Amino acid sequence: MRYINFIPAAAFVFAATSCSEKQKMELETYTVETTSMSEIVTATGTMESVTSVDVGTQVTGIIDKLYVDFNDHVEKGQLLAEIEKTLLDSELKSADASMASAKATYEYAKKNFERDKTLHDEQLISDYEFQTSQKDFDVARLSYEKTQADRVRAAKNLNYAEIYSPIDGIVVSREVEVGQTVVSSMNVANLYVIADLDNMQVVGAVDEADIGQVKVGQHVTFTVDSYPDDTFTGTVTQVRINPTTTNNVVTYEVIVGAPNPDQKLIPGMTANLTIYTLELDNVTAIPLKALKFQPMQSEEDSKHLPVPVPLSENAKHSVWVERDGKLVQTAVELGVANSIYQQVTSGLKPGDKVALQYNQIAGNTQPKQGEENPFMPKPPGANKNKKQ
Repeated sequence: MRYINFIPAAAFVFAATSCSEKQKMELETYTVETTSMSEIVTATGTMESVTSVDVGTQVTGIIDKLYVDFNDHVEKGQLLAEIEKTLLDSELKSADASMASAKATYEYAKKNFERDKTLHDEQLISDYEFQTSQKDFDVARLSYEKTQADRVRAAKNLNYAEIYSPIDGIVVSREVEVGQTVVSSMNVANLYVIADLDNMQVVGAVDEADIGQVKVGQHVTFTVDSYPDDTFTGTVTQVRINPTTTNNVVTYEVIVGAPNPDQKLIPGMTANLTIYTLELDNVTAIPLKALKFQPMQSEEDSKHLPVPVPLSENAKHSVWVERDGKLVQTAVELGVANSIYQQVTSGLKPGDKVALQYNQIAGNTQPKQGEENPFMPKPPGANKNKKQ
């Protein structure tokens, strides 16, 4: 037990010896070179198709045929389904008959009106008889026009019995079965959902602290859990200002357009977004702390260090550059910055050594040759050898 307690005592004496050694100072610099700067914002979002269409019917009837199913590729104008047409055909025939009857009545009333008009002009019939003939003609004309409109509607409804694809895409969902009755009321009865998977988008949720940095046109990369080794690219197409609050956390929707030529991305996938709010290549940049550096003022502190040479005029921004053994204050113009680096647009060139900070270096703490620490335990047999 006595040997174990001996170790901390030895360590304390050694530490005290080390602290008593004189500290040395050195200047840490950063060598300027062209580099790349970036700043990112991370978020998560959900994959959606840019174009997704609910395909439905505007007429009521029974589904007679379905020509496509889930995941089928369809083209614009392709026949997707048919509704049973018996009732629709009969409605069209009825409309045709009504229109023919109204046309005959209209033509008869027209001839009577033209004849009575001639007689009235020659004062061979009374005003009352002429006005009655004119009224009959107007009623027949309006009735004929109404049956024409009814015939157009009946023909259009018959055409609606054939459902065609409005876009090129993939059948994402099928809502009906053959034999099912679809009812068209205030809302169109949906049969299919067709999506264009060649062009996808991510609806990302960006925190309110970061939304001010996100702009339309910024570059985005993202991954999905289904393909962990693949990195997909996109572009910010919209920043929506409508906030969403969940558990007192405010987020904003950011829409990221993403091409999907391989159609690996499908609706509903969760995407992990990296939005590059700043991307610069081949720029001159220095660490942010270089702008805060101030040289030592006392001669004792600055001994063996470069001598400061301040500017003769005040500058809005300046850094200290080591040149020819001196520390020269240099005026600079600044550009954008991220959390680590500051872009310098003028005042520095590649190869310049910019001062960052002073570092303390401990002096030599090793015992001199021949000296022995009396507190350190001696190796076994040391005393024995000494006596010999």
